[in-house]
Amino acid sequence: MIEFKLPSLGADMEEGTLLSWQVQPGDSVKRGQVVAVVDTSKAAVDVEIWHDGVVHELLVQPGDKVPVGAVLATLLAVGEEAPARRPEAAPAALAQAVNAAGAPPARATERVPESGIIAVAARPPVSPLARRRARELGVDPDHVHGTGAQGSVTLADIEASVRVASAPARVIAATATAAPVAVTAVATPDRQSAMRQAIAAAMSRSKREIPHYYLSELIPMARALDWLQQFNAGRPITERVLSAALLLKAVAIALQRVPELNGFYREGQFEPSAAVHAGVAISLRDGGLLAPALHDVATKPIEQLMRELADLVKRARVGSLRSSEMSDPTITITNLGEQSVMSVLGVIYPPQVALVGLGGIDQRPWVEDGKVCARPLLCATLAADHRASDGHRGALFLAELRDLLQQPQALAAADSKAIKPGDPT
Repeated sequence: MIEFKLPSLGADMEEGTLLSWQVQPGDSVKRGQVVAVVDTSKAAVDVEIWHDGVVHELLVQPGDKVPVGAVLATLLAVGEEAPARRPEAAPAALAQAVNAAGAPPARATERVPESGIIAVAARPPVSPLARRRARELGVDPDHVHGTGAQGSVTLADIEASVRVASAPARVIAATATAAPVAVTAVATPDRQSAMRQAIAAAMSRSKREIPHYYLSELIPMARALDWLQQFNAGRPITERVLSAALLLKAVAIALQRVPELNGFYREGQFEPSAAVHAGVAISLRDGGLLAPALHDVATKPIEQLMRELADLVKRARVGSLRSSEMSDPTITITNLGEQSVMSVLGVIYPPQVALVGLGGIDQRPWVEDGKVCARPLLCATLAADHRASDGHRGALFLAELRDLLQQPQALAAADSKAIKPGDPT
């Protein structure tokens, strides 16, 4: 039996609310398939399954709020048989049990036939979390109207029943006449406030626990910009590559050469990542920030990176991200160049161990061949975790980034191994 648990969709996530299931018991699922939609403090996220199998049981109902790591469902592995259900009580035994305990509520029973056997009507399902909460609050879940799938009773239904029971009589009367509304989404008036609180909590934890160090480097960008202009010549606007894609590729390859900056610090030790999944900081139109991952940045051609970056930004701003994009970033890259920011001194997003900040590319004084001239320069900064690396390795990373951006034509290739370290052409 495989347990499908609510994944952590970021260091600032402690819980999520299930909005909907995309599968039902008995459905076959494949690794990477979206099986549920979960609401976090930042966005509604499509949650993927990470095993092939068959859905056995859904343990959480839409509307239930659960902590990270809670079991949402169980799956049968390929070829695994479902466990035998406990045998149902025999009719005579059921009748004796009911007679001994007293008659159940009228809505759950039918007339007692001459045989003395009481037929118990099917009751709507109650999620395990809702049943546990009902016990805590002293509520009988069998008397609560369910708003979940197939009339199931959710955690929200249990808590709502308590609020209604404690409300003034006129409010109860109004509620009783209102039609029930299914829980299909989470109310959003306070989402922006919740997002700010979540970000603040993660950043406070970062500054409290991570010994940051900061480095910066001015990088000449004339070669990169000239190459981009030639590369985009004759291309339609929708197919042009922006400097952001080139910078992402350069950062990813530099990280392959200085791997101490790419990975996670967990349980007292650094866990390097073989792949570079760059978390791209994206500002949302209504305020707030997300940093979903672009996967395998170092191995993709520049045109593909540009398409995927544009798609990621679009989906982040309309709330259509996948759980792997929220949980996989191995480093965060924030580019505030469009806002004419010269440099960015970022705060590391735990459990990552580094953040790269990219400022605007502007004409600035530069000494070349002993003469002061104006050149397009980029200020790249690094915030890194002293538990995983030191300033020497951080400086090597920025030097690699600087040199890589002097050979933009090589960066455009899919194979990063074709680019020789420290060999600008």
